Amino acid sequence: MTADASNEHQRRKDDHIALAGQQQLAPVARNDFDEVEFVHHALDGIDESRVRLGVRLGDVAWPMPLYINGMTGGSDAATRINRELAITARETGLPMACGSMSITLRHPETADGFRVLRDENPDGFIMANLGAGRSGEDARKVVELIGANALQLHLNAAQETVMPEGERAFSGWARSVEQIVAAAGVPVIVKEVGFGLSRRTLLRLSELGVRIADVSGSGGTDFVSIENSRRRFGDYAFLAGYGQSALACLLDAPRGGPELLASGGVRSPLDVVKALALGARAAGVAGVFLKPATEGGAEALVPLVQRWLTQLRQLHALLGAGEPSELRHTDLLLRGRVKEFCELRGIDPSGFSHRRDEAPLPTAPQPQASEPTSGGPNER
Repeated sequence: MTADASNEHQRRKDDHIALAGQQQLAPVARNDFDEVEFVHHALDGIDESRVRLGVRLGDVAWPMPLYINGMTGGSDAATRINRELAITARETGLPMACGSMSITLRHPETADGFRVLRDENPDGFIMANLGAGRSGEDARKVVELIGANALQLHLNAAQETVMPEGERAFSGWARSVEQIVAAAGVPVIVKEVGFGLSRRTLLRLSELGVRIADVSGSGGTDFVSIENSRRRFGDYAFLAGYGQSALACLLDAPRGGPELLASGGVRSPLDVVKALALGARAAGVAGVFLKPATEGGAEALVPLVQRWLTQLRQLHALLGAGEPSELRHTDLLLRGRVKEFCELRGIDPSGFSHRRDEAPLPTAPQPQASEPTSGGPNER
């Protein structure tokens, strides 16, 4: 590959960072997370000290149901951001993923922009990232490059369709997924990039050997809009907002499919617990963490993450959940677009509002028995 090709690829990475950052400057928009509400039960709360946030994904244990999702890598600006994200992950214990590492396969001189993740976070849980269509050998290379604990394998046909220099041949992707799962040597997490994984897709992934999937729905960073901004005539504006939301995908997910992560449009700890309540093992955040990472670095991002983790514990206590899996027994009201999606997909939305009915009522700790005293006014 020529130096010009390498520079062009790096410019594309920088375009993505800048355009994703611009989306974060817009007023916070409503998304499908706002269409889901918890039914408040005033006596169901528990002590915060009883809450344990740890979760398991197959054989993998995470200390919290939250992770930094893949964002960037491969340019000087991206390297600086990855360093701050890695320091944040190290200081808070968050698992984290990097952005697509395809650039390192074409331009090995960009590899340091990803190695920085392991340099700054030698003991953390780090996910490499590669796009479908690559080989098992490519997967092993990127995993080895950063000593990754897992591999995110992204499916991004909608983004590629709008990307000026994007891929247009998708028929070989399923075979690529199967080969990479078999060859990677670490758990493979198949994810979308903001357009959602449908029930049909999740069933197909299960057949291909995938055990963990990130539904990565719409409502957050919109890569159709990003790529359309890079087109000369901006002629794909009609596709903005394409796809299903993370919550819609969780509701649509089949029984017996891959274990699920959720990302796309996660703006707060409340959004995280809503995703957990609908079956996600953990929730990923990218865009909301990008702005503080770029403007203030880890010094700004670490306190934000720590605040989120505190609020996650407190929300669990409020909802009577001693661990994330217990949120699946909370009562939820599904409204608006989410309710309509359920009805059109043959899912009964009313059932989610009565999940507590079969759960035992929480019991308060019993006080220690004390010796009776004589002569009291109520003594009989």
